[in-house]
Amino acid sequence: MAAVLPAEARSETPGVRLFNKWSFEEVEIKDISLTDYLQIRNPVYVPHTAGRYAARKFRKAQCPIVERLTNSMMMQGRNNGKKIKAVRIVQHAFEIINLLTDQNPIQVLVDAIINTGPREDATRIGSGG
Repeated sequence: MAAVLPAEARSETPGVRLFNKWSFEEVEIKDISLTDYLQIRNPVYVPHTAGRYAARKFRKAQCPIVERLTNSMMMQGRNNGKKIKAVRIVQHAFEIINLLTDQNPIQVLVDAIINTGPREDATRIGSGG
């Protein structure tokens, strides 16, 4: 007996889509210096992999970028450890971004991260004293 998937679980296009809606394939990173640190090459359905990305130095660069956003949402006092709540907040925010801009929300997130980076190579951050 074959199991029948519901309509929202079936997708006509092959590949992994975030929340079964947005594809990672059309996302491009315009800043080549960040391609190693923005992980979109291994797509996920839900940003909850339960991976050990803090075990070694620079391993958090291999964490999916949407999961890093979700993890940073959990860092405020009363929200510590509530990852399912943070995943739902990110999902609703992505749906709002998609409705307002008609763009892939993953691409909007990547562009926002690129815009927050330093503009030139020799940028000093901090004060000298």
